[in-house]
Amino acid sequence: MRKGIAVSPGVAIGKAYCIHEIFVAPNLKRLGDNEVSAELAKYETARDRVADDLRALQRKVAVQVGNDAASIFAMHETILRDSAFTKKIRSWIVNDRISSQAALKRLIDEYADIFAQTDDDYLKERLNDVRDVVERLSAQLSDVLKPKSDALPGPLIVVAGELLPSQAVMLGDAEVLGIVTEKGSQTSHAAIIARSRGIPAVSGVRGILRQIRTGDTLIVDGRTGSLIINPDSETLSAFRKLEREFCDLRDQLAENRDLPASTADGLALRLEANINSVADANAAVAMGASGVGLFRTEYLYLTHPDVPDEEEQLQVYRAIIQASPNQQVTIRTLDIGGDKTVPYLGHHHQEANPFLGWRSIRLSFEHPEFFMTQIRAVLRAAADSPEGRVRLMFPMITTVEEMRRLRAMVKKAARQLDKQGKAHGRTPIGMMLEVPAAAVSIDSMLEVVDFVSIGSNDLVQYLMAADRDNPKVSHLCQPLAPAVLKVLTHVIRTCNRAGKPVTLCGEMAGRPRAFLLLLGMGLVGFSMSPSFIPSIKELANLVTTEQARAILERTLQFKTTAQVKRYLMQQVELIAPSLALLDTA
Repeated sequence: MRKGIAVSPGVAIGKAYCIHEIFVAPNLKRLGDNEVSAELAKYETARDRVADDLRALQRKVAVQVGNDAASIFAMHETILRDSAFTKKIRSWIVNDRISSQAALKRLIDEYADIFAQTDDDYLKERLNDVRDVVERLSAQLSDVLKPKSDALPGPLIVVAGELLPSQAVMLGDAEVLGIVTEKGSQTSHAAIIARSRGIPAVSGVRGILRQIRTGDTLIVDGRTGSLIINPDSETLSAFRKLEREFCDLRDQLAENRDLPASTADGLALRLEANINSVADANAAVAMGASGVGLFRTEYLYLTHPDVPDEEEQLQVYRAIIQASPNQQVTIRTLDIGGDKTVPYLGHHHQEANPFLGWRSIRLSFEHPEFFMTQIRAVLRAAADSPEGRVRLMFPMITTVEEMRRLRAMVKKAARQLDKQGKAHGRTPIGMMLEVPAAAVSIDSMLEVVDFVSIGSNDLVQYLMAADRDNPKVSHLCQPLAPAVLKVLTHVIRTCNRAGKPVTLCGEMAGRPRAFLLLLGMGLVGFSMSPSFIPSIKELANLVTTEQARAILERTLQFKTTAQVKRYLMQQVELIAPSLALLDTA
């Protein structure tokens, strides 16, 4: 048994499907003498196509973002055309009789070994540039990056170093029962994808890629963060019982999707969904969400082959609005940086503390025309919806001045659309509260926003000064830490007194223990992964607001996170015993 971080609750049993094998493993068959010329020609054709793609991408990014951002693709073309790069590939194909895919893998492994011996961040970043070029060539050379439907029979447990958005898209509609990653945390891409699809998942399992092979039998326990490899029959039998209980409970809870979301004493709640795509919006409808509380637009950029223009964004936003429950959608502008990057927006810039640096709204301010394109697309998409249904939200707001600047930019975008004769809607403008400075000065912030959405994932790591993706300090990133609870209580009560709508859209919103406290603080707006909505609705129907307030007051007296967790687990088991199966450790 291996231990990792519990990121998506539930129990899953299935066969391992190793992405690091499926996506990048080349054909190692030795080429025949008559195949060498054809393989060289195949490589040259792929190289020319990649060069064409890079030049086209450079032109597009130069127009939409600027020449500095586009220069990264000129550098990538230089790497592609580098004589030493090409000479190595050709030599290995001719002399060692290996495929171009195998030669590319050998090249990247060789470079990785060389760069591993340096502490120079700039040189290490150059390895990422080489890797990017190699991946583009690999995609051109074959369909190895597209998993085959017959690669492994039956339901799958996906195993990866880390699950990137592009890889998640490639998995498509494959029947994925569980996800295991070597890197990551409760807020990583893999965790978000797993929760949005209701898939049990464990992250942060060190060295797992050396232990698991495609076809191994795995048990994933997303409640405790446990992973069992090739279990014996007794263990398998015990966990199959747990798996059945989890599936039965999930099916049972899904039946409450048409019931109103309210507490036992009749307080109406807004249970909304966090989504990345139209598929997630459809899942939100199926799970009984009242709307979409967070549409993460960065996944559009992360999975796009280059840079989406205004018309492309418009079509995506319109599709999201149409697919969402009650056409109620809060659209968050681009939240790139930290653990999410695109090549044309600072991918080649090294920062000592990327989560505290040039990211989110700060990066958007750096590229105003690029940013204005997104604002115009959102305003145009809102034109066909009743006023107020589509809301515009900005991430990582720190100061009042930033919100004033953003309001001015939205007005400017509306004037541009009026001048062009393009219809647009009026959208409430809100902030995502993630920075402690904004939480401390919430009174002032409420004067310049129409609504507040608390991003507890980042707020917790900033409050605790602990990188949520660093396993050495992840024990500090606890949303149920007493300090976090005091800040949240202050923010929610201040918003309620001011009459400003407030929602919490971090991962806390979908956890039964945290829900009891948030309800006690006076929160009525929750946004979470669609799969969590039925369980939170069930819990809400069983608890009164008076009970929740009493639980909060008792909890605020505790001095340690362990005490808080223990007490809240007892309360969940008293109020709704079955839901303990759906909470992570």
